[in-house]
Amino acid sequence: MPETSTKPYLLRALYEWCTDNGYTPYIVVVVDASTRVPAEFVKNGEIVLNISFEATGNLKIDNDFIHFKARFGGVAREIEVPVSNVSAIYARENGQGMAFEVQRDDEGQRKKKPRSEPAKMPARKISPLLSAVPPAPSNADKAPEDDNQPDPPGKGGRPRLTRIK
Repeated sequence: MPETSTKPYLLRALYEWCTDNGYTPYIVVVVDASTRVPAEFVKNGEIVLNISFEATGNLKIDNDFIHFKARFGGVAREIEVPVSNVSAIYARENGQGMAFEVQRDDEGQRKKKPRSEPAKMPARKISPLLSAVPPAPSNADKAPEDDNQPDPPGKGGRPRLTRIK
């Protein structure tokens, strides 16, 4: 039996990390005939999707596909994305995440790997598409004269969800 890819497990783990830390998880998807996304939002053969709990309904990240319902321009749509087409997952607020290689053929279409053959890791080292963002300076790093000045209200903080009933 062929070995299962680690990619869906890494996607689920990074999704969980984003939500646990209050970040908004986004995925970058290479669009081809096997993806079901709104074509009017595709740019350069890719689409960026917000997969947060607030933006999706019935989100399911399987080993082969990511399924969910989302609104685009106020219209509800069914989204279906092959896991193999996901080229990155990251947190919108700080850009931390992980990039994946999506194999393409000469015409720019995604290469389909035979199911009987397990995926092989490339021999060459691939540089990441995303980079880490340095943490913000803590209060200990500030000069003593900065301690007396208050922080501007509502600027630079983490976004918060306010529910109004």
